[in-house]
Amino acid sequence: MKKLLFVLLVLLMILPVSAQIRGNNIVVMVSPDHKDWNYRVGEKAHFEVSVLKSSTLLNNIEVNYEAGPEMYPEVKKTTVLKDGTMKWTGTMQQPGFYRLKVVAKVDGKEYTGACTAAFSPEKLVPTTVDPADFDAFWSKALEEARWTALDPQRELLPDRSNEDVNVYQVSFQNIRWGSRTYGILSVPVKPGKYPALLRVPGAGVRPYTGDTYTAPTKAIVLEIGIHGVDVTQPQTFYDNLMNGALNGYWNYGMDNRDDSYYKRVIVGCVRSVDYIASLPEWDSKTIGVTGASQGGFLSYATAALDNRITFLAAVHPALCDHTASLKGVACGWPHYFYWNKGKGKEKQIETSRYYDGVNFVRRITCPAWVSFGYNDDVVPPTTAYATYNILKGQKTLSVYQQTAHFWYQEQWDEWLDWLRKQMKIDN
Repeated sequence: MKKLLFVLLVLLMILPVSAQIRGNNIVVMVSPDHKDWNYRVGEKAHFEVSVLKSSTLLNNIEVNYEAGPEMYPEVKKTTVLKDGTMKWTGTMQQPGFYRLKVVAKVDGKEYTGACTAAFSPEKLVPTTVDPADFDAFWSKALEEARWTALDPQRELLPDRSNEDVNVYQVSFQNIRWGSRTYGILSVPVKPGKYPALLRVPGAGVRPYTGDTYTAPTKAIVLEIGIHGVDVTQPQTFYDNLMNGALNGYWNYGMDNRDDSYYKRVIVGCVRSVDYIASLPEWDSKTIGVTGASQGGFLSYATAALDNRITFLAAVHPALCDHTASLKGVACGWPHYFYWNKGKGKEKQIETSRYYDGVNFVRRITCPAWVSFGYNDDVVPPTTAYATYNILKGQKTLSVYQQTAHFWYQEQWDEWLDWLRKQMKIDN
């Protein structure tokens, strides 16, 4: 019996470890000679490339590399690194980001490394035009939406609730009767008045579990979906939508500002604030909004359109400076005019100005925390930095240079800590 117990104990110790897969044994390191990855316009950035296996250099490795302003590389070459190393020098004569990307081929597989140097990024300015009737357009959209009562509904989710937090699936009317926004609401069980946080989603179609980790006993949190469907279904339900009716939804209705898919989405974010403000548990003072990628853009839009928002946090915010590519500069996801150079897209260009994070940011006055990575090839740092530069009021920039379109644990922790501080919540 003792022997059997010992074997079981060993198995319990080993199984969790054996189930974990972390990183790659082969790594392509691309390093700059400035620790902060920042340079002045006209300076030279010196890069060192190392292809490593088990932290030691590999010999005779074939690599493909490209270098130049992000999204517009000027050099594309293939070479063999005899000792696994390579040096490169790049510069820019105007503010922007210069990227060296290296792809190594080892045993039939590809491994990628990159380094993106910033050249006077604080001088970047966005390109998008601010429509004269931007405010009137959105004021009218919200006024018309509010002709429809919220008609809030909620369903307790016992399997997600506990003695400290009640978790519900909720829904309420959005832009017109029958058009509903669905989300997961977390409310502390203990009676009282609480600050609130609205979580807005990144791109895609998915279920949501709700936020019971930021401040489970000290804040109200509403995490919403944007597609007007139940957010508690199996993943296959959302996969079918993403591969069917909602495939490429970000392109829908771009010929007319009133038909854009994002009109309903943005109105739904503001109506989510309406819903939070209707809750008797809300403290009537503090509502923040936060999200990453598409959610970063929606955070900007919500804070711009609703002065009840008291703080925002945006991570690698997408949908900013759509028209930059018309000037040969990196543009924000979903890169509307990058491939076609805007030819024959005059209506879409005009529509994009009403759905550009830049134009929402121009109207934000609440405290903001913004974070992104220099190696992001989905949301280029050119757009993220240019948009940040025009933020007014109290703002904090937290750059994690090496991240691409993801975040590190330290970045996540800093994000949550900042949100808690704004809500005056101790960890």
